[in-house]
Amino acid sequence: MIKVNIAGVPEHFNLPWHLAIEEGAFEDRGIDLVWNEVPEGTGRMCQMLRNGDTDIAIILTEGIIKDITEGNPSKIIQKYIESPLLWGIHVGSKSAFNSLNDLEKGKVAISRYGSGSHLMAYVNAKNQGWNVDELQFEVINNLNGAIEALTNGTADYFMWEHFTTKPIVDEGIFNRVGDCPTPWPCFVIAVSDQFNKENHNIVNHILEVINSYTTEFKDIPSIDRTIANRYNQQLTDIQKWLSITQWSQSQISEAMIDKVQHQLLELNLINDKLPFKKLTF
Repeated sequence: MIKVNIAGVPEHFNLPWHLAIEEGAFEDRGIDLVWNEVPEGTGRMCQMLRNGDTDIAIILTEGIIKDITEGNPSKIIQKYIESPLLWGIHVGSKSAFNSLNDLEKGKVAISRYGSGSHLMAYVNAKNQGWNVDELQFEVINNLNGAIEALTNGTADYFMWEHFTTKPIVDEGIFNRVGDCPTPWPCFVIAVSDQFNKENHNIVNHILEVINSYTTEFKDIPSIDRTIANRYNQQLTDIQKWLSITQWSQSQISEAMIDKVQHQLLELNLINDKLPFKKLTF
């Protein structure tokens, strides 16, 4: 039995991994797949890949591409979620800001630099026609940190996945003033170069298992109720999420890699583009 460390956010996107682990699908292939929850998100997972604290990460496309261009010894081995991520834009319930337009000069709460909440703040600012050079940030580490920052006023707004934050909106802790979808497939599977070199066949087995689960995931009887109960979500919200979410079983295209790098370069978030083969296996 070979032990493999894998990291991902504690969100409903990753339920196929948990089901496969719980049902022994990896063990059947001699793999002890150890799941590590990372509420801090992509920036933290990039650091874990660099440090060897995880072998594999289910990670935001823009975040891992940026980090690989900055020397992360990892590569994208496959898309995981084909569809865009819908980023909700949130303010505190007592905030004086009532619309997206109010936030142009506001301070953004981000989990850490290089995270999705950081990079998507630039994408949103560009979409709104704001001066991206004037963006200000407050590092809050995770969702609980964002709740504290928006409540006490140390940050003005926070971008996080729409459906993950929906219960917080329903509780009246956050107000959502808008949404910003990613212009690309949102999650990919990244593997450290060293692990893939030494365990390429194991990586292929892992992909075969998870791809079989994601292919059939939406067809599981009452999967909407299972997700709603497991992640404390409203059933109608999960049904909407399922309707707009598409898993993938294929590698990201060279054209899409170029599109992501082009936008990151345009926003001065990377210094240079890398060739496709430097970013993917």
